[in-house]
Amino acid sequence: MEKIIQITSGRGPAECSWVVAQVLKVFLEEAADHKIKTTLLQRETGIENGTVETATILLESNDMSGFINSWIGTIQWIGQSQFRKFHKRKNWFIGIFEIDKAKSTQISENDIQYQAMRSSGAGGQHVNKVSSAIRATHVPTGISVVSMDSRSQHQNKKLATERLLQKFKEETVKQFKTAFQAQWMNQLQIQRGNPVRVFQGSDFKKQKQIKNYKQERQRLKREDYFDRDSS
Repeated sequence: MEKIIQITSGRGPAECSWVVAQVLKVFLEEAADHKIKTTLLQRETGIENGTVETATILLESNDMSGFINSWIGTIQWIGQSQFRKFHKRKNWFIGIFEIDKAKSTQISENDIQYQAMRSSGAGGQHVNKVSSAIRATHVPTGISVVSMDSRSQHQNKKLATERLLQKFKEETVKQFKTAFQAQWMNQLQIQRGNPVRVFQGSDFKKQKQIKNYKQERQRLKREDYFDRDSS
């Protein structure tokens, strides 16, 4: 299984880019602990030293849904600005998103289907009687081209293959543009409510979830009391 994750500061200030850099470190370390293979596909550094505006990571593992779900969403850091000493703001937010994996950029010969056809247009009797034109189709995507430039079926097959590869590349570029647009929208959609993780301080410690065990014991006692009373 493969997943692509984006960590981004959106349009946030340098402080948010610093948070992205810290989260990226923690994210990669935790992924390694879960035996998840990671490949850093892209990292855009921020204007300040040690900051990252956006990072895109490829994850590979048989089972990583729990890990990913624990990270997807808004990440909050509580701390003093590293770059503006007297800045009053203490809460900073970044986003982590899953983005669509681009389709393969390579064509396998086994995926190309060739079909001989009769050529049309000028050319005399030869055009009408010999099936020299070739249609090449990339079966997985349905992309198709036709070559009837030559009287040689072999030459037309070669030309059709070249045109199919070119058309496939053009479609791939369109996909990359669409994926880039989706990433940009992710950068604009960072929400500050309900963070999935909260870190604090210059040492970037994860905020612990404090449980009130006294209240929990009281709740269990009440349930036990009502169970005995009803029986």
